Amino acid sequence: MGEIYQKFIKESAKKAFDLEHRFKINYNIGKYNEAVLKGKEQFKDLELARKRAAALKHRIVNNLEKYLIEFAANFEKNGGKIIWAQNAEEATQEILTLLHKRNAKNVVKSKSMITEEIELNETLEQNEIEIVETDLGEYIVQIAGEKPYHIVTPAMHKSRDDIAELFHEKFNTPRESTPEELTAYVRDKLRNKFINADVGITGANFLIADIGAVCLTENEGNGLMSTAFPKTHIAVVGIEKLIPSLNDLDLFWPLLASYGTGQNITVYNSIFTGPKKEGEVDGPEEMYLVLVENNRAEILKHEKQRNALTCIRCGACLNACPVYKNIGGHTYNTTYSGPIGSVISPHLKGMEQYKHLSFASSLCGSCTQVCPVKIPLHEMLLDNRNESVNLGYYKRGEKIAINSMNTFLSKRKRMDMFNSKLKNIGIQLIFKNAWGPRRELPKFANKSFRDMWMERDK
Repeated sequence: MGEIYQKFIKESAKKAFDLEHRFKINYNIGKYNEAVLKGKEQFKDLELARKRAAALKHRIVNNLEKYLIEFAANFEKNGGKIIWAQNAEEATQEILTLLHKRNAKNVVKSKSMITEEIELNETLEQNEIEIVETDLGEYIVQIAGEKPYHIVTPAMHKSRDDIAELFHEKFNTPRESTPEELTAYVRDKLRNKFINADVGITGANFLIADIGAVCLTENEGNGLMSTAFPKTHIAVVGIEKLIPSLNDLDLFWPLLASYGTGQNITVYNSIFTGPKKEGEVDGPEEMYLVLVENNRAEILKHEKQRNALTCIRCGACLNACPVYKNIGGHTYNTTYSGPIGSVISPHLKGMEQYKHLSFASSLCGSCTQVCPVKIPLHEMLLDNRNESVNLGYYKRGEKIAINSMNTFLSKRKRMDMFNSKLKNIGIQLIFKNAWGPRRELPKFANKSFRDMWMERDK
């Protein structure tokens, strides 16, 4: 806990008081908020849509084995092949084996958080396999040598001037290049990557149980091109991404688009039911699906936190969170940042090392309010805090302080033993460091409310 926690505290202080960083992230989130308000207008009864989506996903996570069996049978019937991966190492090694068998040296990849989670890029690069991110935001952070900053918008922390400067350093494009010119440059550069790729790797937004299909929604067409040109398509997906039926997409796709980007629906929506069939002119000759568990069972065994696996990765809770808007995505040092990351990361990566994320919250409830599938995120953060204490992951000094305050505050006579001057001295000695160097501790008034009330009553 010590090293990771101290890094978090250091980075939080640095980012929270970086005015340029705060301007960029708040400007970009402000634009998002404007768009989302318009996107939500497409729903005649938004609350009913959220309740339906929440109920469907709740049914999935509480009957996950049943739906996984149904999905797997239908997917394999369509000609697809499934690889079950217990953890990140198994997943990356299975993918590496597939690539080696095909002598693959060039891989294109569409946006995928699960591949970030299992650190697939790093594994392939260590084995001298070129893997190119084809989503524009992911491509930007890849060439910058960074991790995604946000679940939906990976380069949210960069201004257009930052990106122009980055492209000038990497590709010698003019510093004054416009966003349109830089986008055209990347488009031209990636065309050859798509055409010459040996394998295409994607994630998935949803897995449809009743027809055994993998669904991908995006705005750039890069996901579609990552699967249309290469002979082999590998989809990497967490086991929780299931929805019951094809009919449910008319609910989930608009919800994801509205809350994720403020659109009625995203530009490209693809449903893959396996490799190309006889008579089809494009598509992969073979399709593999790597289903990743990677400690999701740890979340499933908790009745309260289990609901966090219903998340559809829209990123709305990040954009609403006052903590995220001040410290930014990289500070969390996890794949999933913001409120949803603070709920699931301690279980995915270890409560002892990452329990501090559940304490990095104001508990204002904004995350719960904006969640399209009604996950009670702020309540789950409290559940995580309670669990970490029950497991004994706290400092001895914290326990002494809590017990002392409980003893002191539980009796009125004990509270009145000291005057305001002594109380102020005591609070300075005990809490000065915990309160932070940039804030002044509140001071006890000369007279308590009780004293003033007694005087008035007399």
